[in-house]
Formats: sequence, structure tokens, C-alpha cells
Amino acid sequence: MPSFEVLYQAAALCLTYPDDDFRARLPLLREAAPQLREFTDHAALTPPQELAAHYVEVFDFKNRHSLYLSWWQDGDTRRRGMSLVRFKDLYRAHGLAFTGEELPDFLPAVLEFAARTGNTELLLEHRDALEQLRSRLTDFGTPYASVLDAVCATLPTTPTGARS
Repeated sequence: MPSFEVLYQAAALCLTYPDDDFRARLPLLREAAPQLREFTDHAALTPPQELAAHYVEVFDFKNRHSLYLSWWQDGDTRRRGMSLVRFKDLYRAHGLAFTGEELPDFLPAVLEFAARTGNTELLLEHRDALEQLRSRLTDFGTPYASVLDAVCATLPTTPTGARS
């Protein structure tokens, strides 16, 4: 598979809350990942408070657009706990300790993991979730859909690798 590390890192940043640091990185993101220009151009032209309110509306009110990959497979069940442990174990196996404020299945964390290690196993295992999220974001009419479009375009159409 070709190297998509820069795209994955840029997509991870685009899918986090659009704070002042995010706005400061926009020119770099635009240049580093041309596949994300639809989103980065939109973000650059949107007033900061409006962009932040849109992020909250899209991702924080309902699980319909959940950025937590294990939620798509396990929902809010006990099984999800074991799935989260698997994410942490895979990070640890690659010499990374997950210390974020978010859960280890948070899509930006998974994208950053893929960017840092070149390992796309988690993205491939959760390809169905990524496609569902992409489809729902498209139907919702949010520019965030273009970020998922770019990520999904890097993955084979038929998942390869182990599924759990």
C-alpha cells in the first residue's frame, strides 16, 4: 500500500475540535495534504466560533456521527471495553503509550497511530464504520465528509487483514 502517513496525520488534525492551534495549522494542512483542501479551505473561510459550533453539532450531540470506532461495532455494551483494550494493546505493541484525553478508539488517535507507525490495521478492521460515518456525514451535508472521503480513498475497497 502506498504511504499515506501525511494525509492520515492531517486528517487526524482536521477531525479534532477546531481550536486556535487548529486554525494556526490550517495553511500547513492545506499544503501538506491537498486531498483535504475542500475541508481546509472551508475551515479557513469559516469564522472560528461558527466552525466550533458546527463541530459540536456534528460530533458531540449524538452517536450518529461518532468518531469512536468501537462504538460502531459494539455500541455502548460491555464488549466495547475489550475492544478498547485491543486498541491500547496494539498501540503498546508499536512502542506507543496511549495517554490522550480521548478513548483509544477516537478516530483522530487511530489516524495519528497509522501516520506514526504506517500500520493501517485498525483502519482496515473498522473500514465498515468509516464508510458508515462517511455516508452519514455526506447525508448531513457537512464539509467533514470530505475528510472521510480522503481517508476512505486510501483503503482497499475490500478489507484485508484480520477482523475481530
